[in-house]
Amino acid sequence: QVQLVESGGGLVQAGGSLRLSCAASGSIFSHNVMGWYRQGPGKQRELVAGTSSGGSTNYADSVKGRFTISRDNAKNTVYLQMNSLKPEDTAVYYCNLKGTNGLEFRDFWGQGTQVTVSS
Repeated sequence: QVQLVESGGGLVQAGGSLRLSCAASGSIFSHNVMGWYRQGPGKQRELVAGTSSGGSTNYADSVKGRFTISRDNAKNTVYLQMNSLKPEDTAVYYCNLKGTNGLEFRDFWGQGTQVTVSS
């Protein structure tokens, strides 16, 4: 089993910054993708950014140039630096880990952390 513990959410004014962290523990496959999803009020959950154990990253178009995802493999931790925040970034942000050992696929979610951007 894998546990994901998120931190760093909160209330910030538009134009401000926040940094989210997600620490993973447990049986983590070495080949994995860690990412951040978000779900705004009345919206479906969407991918914000992801980073693979091989170092590749991808971003939603809406956050490119403003958000940066990074990871510390030694600590099994992924970060999301969010700059130039907008009110439409308001959502619950969820950490996600997908991993495989070639035989088995696993998919885990954190409990979510609220990010509120005031105008």
